[in-house]
Amino acid sequence: MAHAVRALWPGGRALTWRLGGRPALGLPAQSRAGLTGAAGGPGPAATTRKGCPRLLGAAALALGGALGLYHTARWHLRAQNLRADLSAAQLSLSSRLQLTLYQYKTCPFCSKVRAFLDFHALPYQVVEVNPVRRAEIKFSSYRKVPILLAQEGDSLQQLNDSSVIISALKTYLVSGQPLEDIITYYPPMKAVNDQGKEVTEFCNKYWLMLDEKEAQWMYGGKEARTEEMKWRQWADDWLVHLISPNVYRTPTEALASFDYIVKEGNFGTLEGAMAKYMGAAAMYLISKRLKSRHHLQDDVREDLYEAANKWVAAVGKDRPFMGGQKPNLADLAVYGVLRVMEGLEAFDDLMRHTHIQPWYLRVEKAIAEAPQ
Repeated sequence: MAHAVRALWPGGRALTWRLGGRPALGLPAQSRAGLTGAAGGPGPAATTRKGCPRLLGAAALALGGALGLYHTARWHLRAQNLRADLSAAQLSLSSRLQLTLYQYKTCPFCSKVRAFLDFHALPYQVVEVNPVRRAEIKFSSYRKVPILLAQEGDSLQQLNDSSVIISALKTYLVSGQPLEDIITYYPPMKAVNDQGKEVTEFCNKYWLMLDEKEAQWMYGGKEARTEEMKWRQWADDWLVHLISPNVYRTPTEALASFDYIVKEGNFGTLEGAMAKYMGAAAMYLISKRLKSRHHLQDDVREDLYEAANKWVAAVGKDRPFMGGQKPNLADLAVYGVLRVMEGLEAFDDLMRHTHIQPWYLRVEKAIAEAPQ
């Protein structure tokens, strides 16, 4: 509202000066004579006519300012009421969901989902899947993680793919539509990738299924919505693919990474020992192929640094998050991907050699302060 006042008043001063200081328009001699008093000064009629434009201009300015302030205040009040109503609805809806996340803790896609769930204070149980046997997800024909089981009353839904999980749950929280209806908006589709392998893709996975009022509340404008979708996809299509080449860059880093994976994962004693050493050796070699496949630089750290600084530049200096005053889905996705490197040499290098640390710590704090 303060911005509206400042916008109105300067224009008002300029208008008043023009009306008050503008010289009288030239009139024919007879007209001027008819408006002149006996002493040669302006008569009562002239004074009245000169005063009318001033009074009308001032009155119009005051009325316009009052109407502008009124409509601004009304718009803000309606927006606040809508936010309050939707926030209350989100709390009610989230309490009706029972969520179980099947994951690998060190998987960047699973980390994205946890960042979303934690930020939105959605309670969930975690099932750590054994990466060798994967017995924990034998119920599913979809064999990758994350998988989310969502119980809503008598309805049990399985959500696959990290971006589908996030989009579907956010749509549910904002719109209140039944989750079983929402997941039909993200149908799976079989495709063949560049390596000739059949993969499952999901339609619309970066899109929230909202009506116009809900989308306005969420984004404020189309540009913000498009920006969020663009950078969510960037996190999946590019940033994720920089993780393995960087954490397995050298034999030493590969061994340290698998030591971390074994400690955090669900491995048996023998499986853990084999995974630590054989997995480290295998992933060191695989990371070289990934480097070639994604056309990375000789020093893959440079690609990681460039990606981080590109993200920081996109967020900009005038807002703490891409979402403005709070993280949006793109903030949470990028944070979730990078978080899996914490404690590793690649993460420490990233914090030292780029400008991403202040943003990263702000997202970390926002998630930690989410109401539990």
